[in-house]
Parts: sequence; C-alpha cells; structure tokens
Amino acid sequence: MKNIFKSMVYTGAALLALGSCKDLDTKPYVGEVSELVYQDPASYKQILAKLYAGLAVSGIKPKDDDVDLKNYDGGSQGYMRVYWYLQEFPTDEAIVGWGDPGLPDLHKMSWTASNQWSSAFYSRILYQATVANEFLRETTDEKLSARGISNSDDIKNFRAEARFIRALVYSHGIDLFGSIPLVTEADKVGSALPKQATRAELFSYLESELKALENELPDARTNEYGRADKAAAWMTLAKLYLNAEVYTGQAKYSEAAVYAKKVIDAGFVLSADYQHNFLADNDTSKEIIFPINFDGNETQTWGGTTTLIHASIGGTMNPTDFGVDGGWGGFRTTKELVALFSDKADKRALFYSSGQNLEIDNITTFTDGYAVTKWKNVKKDGKPGKNLTHTDTDFQLFRLADAHLMYAEAVVRGGAGDGALALTLVNALRTRAGAAKLTALTLDNLLAERGRELFWEGHRRTDLIRFGKFTTGYNWAWKGGVKAGKDVEAFRTLFPLAATDLVANPTLKQNQGY
Repeated sequence: MKNIFKSMVYTGAALLALGSCKDLDTKPYVGEVSELVYQDPASYKQILAKLYAGLAVSGIKPKDDDVDLKNYDGGSQGYMRVYWYLQEFPTDEAIVGWGDPGLPDLHKMSWTASNQWSSAFYSRILYQATVANEFLRETTDEKLSARGISNSDDIKNFRAEARFIRALVYSHGIDLFGSIPLVTEADKVGSALPKQATRAELFSYLESELKALENELPDARTNEYGRADKAAAWMTLAKLYLNAEVYTGQAKYSEAAVYAKKVIDAGFVLSADYQHNFLADNDTSKEIIFPINFDGNETQTWGGTTTLIHASIGGTMNPTDFGVDGGWGGFRTTKELVALFSDKADKRALFYSSGQNLEIDNITTFTDGYAVTKWKNVKKDGKPGKNLTHTDTDFQLFRLADAHLMYAEAVVRGGAGDGALALTLVNALRTRAGAAKLTALTLDNLLAERGRELFWEGHRRTDLIRFGKFTTGYNWAWKGGVKAGKDVEAFRTLFPLAATDLVANPTLKQNQGY
C-alpha cells in the first residue's frame, strides 16, 4: 500500500474534495469533473485511496494543507492522531504537557461538548462515512452499466473495502460516542436530516455489515498491504463482540472468541522482536493485520506517527536515536503504567528514565513522568526513515497479539473456547518479551497484560471501560485533575456529540451529562 500511496493519496484526494461533514446526507462536491472521473475505471482505485488516506492525512495537499474539515486546524484533525488522543490521554498510559485548547481536559477528564479534539473526531467519523457512501452510490451495477463499465472483481473489491472503512469508523463511533447519526448509501441525499441511531441499532448494523463483508472482502493476507481483507473484518467483529456488554448490555464473549480465533488461524505470525512492530519498516511485519500507512515523503502530515514520535522526545533524549530531526517535548506516561512491568526481564518496558522523574508533580514539565521509546522512525537495521521530519512508521489498528489477548479474555469471561489454548496464546506474547510465563489467567492479569503488550496503541480507554476501571475503581496520576487521581462522573465513558452538530441537526440528542 505504501507504493500505491505514491500514485494515489494526493491524486485521489484531489478527485474528491468534500464539503461540510456535519450533514451525512450532503453530497460530496466534485465539481464539473465528477462524471468524467467516474467514466474512467482507472480512477476508481484513486477515489478509494481517498478513503484510506482519510485515516492518515487531514487534507488534499501535503503537510495538512487544504484540509477536509474546514473548521479545524490541519494538524489537529487527522483521524489517527485524534483517535489516539481520545483513547490514550484519558487513561493511565499517556499524559501531555501542552496547553493547546481542550487538550489538558482530556487527561483531567473534564471535557465539554465544545472540546475541539472530541468534536474533530466526531466530524472525522461522519466525513469518512460520507465519502464511503458517495463512492458506493457511484459504483452500483446501474451506474456502471450506464457508463458502459463492467462490474469487475476489482470494483467489487473496492466496494467491499469502502464498506469496511465505513464500518470501521462507525465502530469507533459506537465506542467513543455511543449514539450517533447513521446514514448509508441507501439513504437519499438531502432528503432529511440524518437520523440518530441508538447504540443497539448501531451494533446490529455493524454486526450485519461485517458478517456480510466476510464473504466479500479478499481472503486474509491476499490484499495489498494496508488494504482491508477478511481478517480486518474479523478483528473488527471480535472487538465489537468483546465490548457488546458495554454497548448493548448483552454479553457476546463466545462470538468474540470465534472471530479472534479466525484471525489466529489465518496465517499471521508474531514478529520475533516486539519493537519491530513500531519501526519505520514495520510494513514488513507479518503480525500486522490492518495498519494506517504513513510515508515520510508521500503522506506528509503533522499528525499520525509524526506527532506520536516527535512529541515523545524531550529532556536529555537524542532525537537521532528515533530517526527524527527534533523532539516536541509533550507525551509521557504515568507511574501506574510503569508499575505494570514488575518483571524486570520484560523487554516491552520501553521507557526512558534518565533525567526523568517517575512522579509527575507538574504536568507541563516534560521531565516529570517517564518517556516512552516504543515508536521510532528507525528501521530494523538502525537507519532512519526517508524523512527526518515526517515519519515512515505505520500505525497498526490491528495486530495478531491483540487477537491472542481477545481470545483469552473472551474465554476467561465465560465464552466458549479452549482455556489451555488461551493461556498458551498469552504466554506466547510473554515468551517473546522475555517475561516469565503465567500459570493461570484472571481478568486482573489480562487487563495488566493488555497494558504491557498494547500500551500506546490506542486501546486503553476501551479496555478500562470494559473492565469497569475507567471512571471509578482505579485511579492514576492526575486523573480528574488531582495528582493522586480521583473518581470522575460515570457519564465520562462516552464523549459528547459535537455541539456544532447539535445546532446543525436539532433532531440529535446529546449524551447524558453534557
């Protein structure tokens, strides 16, 4: 997929410059060239690229220029960047010292419906769905026939991939916002204000859509790197089922185990070295199931892993060791995450402590809190990525290790499955890390193991909610805005719908507490 980005990303983006995303029924504006674009079958892959590019970059020009969402700064609206912020900063895994408007509120867990970060991500979800819907409307059998284009296997795959990306972003919507507008290609453009779906309705839609895609996406490991296949759909379903009790009140752990096992049996392989999954050439990893691709020259953005890597460097750290040209002195972690690594042999404890204080007395001081060295713009051979400012490192939304842990958790929670296999799968991760094997699995040691294996990969908020430890029952440094941490309101398990969208669509109902 990185090679495809060279010919697709900004070309594809230029073909499909959208208007406002606040109305999911708003038809994307492509000007007078629309019919010309869709008359050429070669353009379809480029337009599909816009969907993938929307997960990585925030505009149709390099360095976040000519942005998709006109009401947000380009560097602060990138899908991956803001998703990571919302999943990590309200948890024990990450804290940020910057004072950008709305950013300190994420770790304090004091955000409002006007928070620019949650609002930007809410808008990003709707934007991605809008692009997918328009692509699907323009590639029906009827539209293709009218243009004299045969519905080839390639176009059928493109449609399945567009549906998957739409399902993926809606899966983030159900998790972070709960009840949001749901519009598909079947809805007539401009006919009515988008209707808000309940969380249960969203769950049913996603379950149905992802099961259908099982039969329509390419087989696991047969699509180009960075493009969706059946394994990506299985992972999304496994996560949906694992969190079903949170979303709908009905547990579906047996189903979660089934779909996690499908991924485990699909031929993916754990990387021999854990950190190889987080380097500039991690596209060679056979463990990665579905990444968001970045290329230092072709997908230049101030978000993505460019932010993740630069912002993690400060104090006495040497940016050269990370393959970049400087540090931004922002992101660190709390002592609670560090404490998970009581086994000193565990190679996943990728922290920088020289000149850093374990205690965080001042959030704005970079040297308060250990730094994290997990993500780098350096290749396995030690050489930097092709660009020292914008990184090559891909961000994996799904990798095999998570399937191991999901299967184990689903079984421990009572889902049908093999308990002995569950323990073996978890211990495979610990063996790779050099840590001692576990002799039994419990919910407590599984949550801790997810922290050790998956920290800073965008999972922690969802995990803490599922384990009942997000708002109450477990506190960490500066949770709730106090050094020792404190419980916060139960409604914080959901972010608010963007206040601007409630103005644009008065039929929407805001989440409780906002």
